[in-house]
Amino acid sequence: MSNLFEQMQKDLYAGNADEVKAATQKALTEGFSAPEILSQGLIAGMDIVGRDFKSGELFIPEVLMCARAMHAGLNILRPLLAESRDQMGGTALGKIVIGTVQGDMHDIGKNLVAMMLEGAGFEVIDLGVDTSPAKFVETVRSQGAKIVGMAAMLTTTMPVMKATIEELTKAGLRDKVKVIVGGAPVTSAFARQIGADAFAPDAATAVDVCRGLAA
Repeated sequence: MSNLFEQMQKDLYAGNADEVKAATQKALTEGFSAPEILSQGLIAGMDIVGRDFKSGELFIPEVLMCARAMHAGLNILRPLLAESRDQMGGTALGKIVIGTVQGDMHDIGKNLVAMMLEGAGFEVIDLGVDTSPAKFVETVRSQGAKIVGMAAMLTTTMPVMKATIEELTKAGLRDKVKVIVGGAPVTSAFARQIGADAFAPDAATAVDVCRGLAA
């Protein structure tokens, strides 16, 4: 592996956005392709972040800094990656539609999941907060997404997850997408109860689960 990528991973882990941005630009200048930089630099760096987050060595504020540093590099690569995907006829890992469900305005956890998924190579369509079942359905249909991620931080909004799955079924889309749910009050038992395909207790696990769903 290039020393440049090793340093990029270290800077990403340290949350040094300016350094990651500069290293990304330098890697392009040295002739590395956008997919190579994404895979060997940014994704590899975020994998280390995810591992240490799961083990308790890193906490949410630190991971958010890492994710922002990753985005500094990704913003440079994004148009080049889009060109590469067009040439290959699709996205590297597929499209994910993600949002906090209707009635719920919490977004820190959802934002972290979205950033880490993008850092892992997914094309993420973030619908934000207060997302209605109809909006999820409309976006899945128009974007051809393969995975739907729903977050809820309030017990009172958890039923919207079930309603969204029901709407996907009514629209004839349920067998075309995998559904993953998460959030502080959400459990694996609840996920099974509402007919979701998967549950993730944290952002790093969500990335691993989505990789499995996309395989």
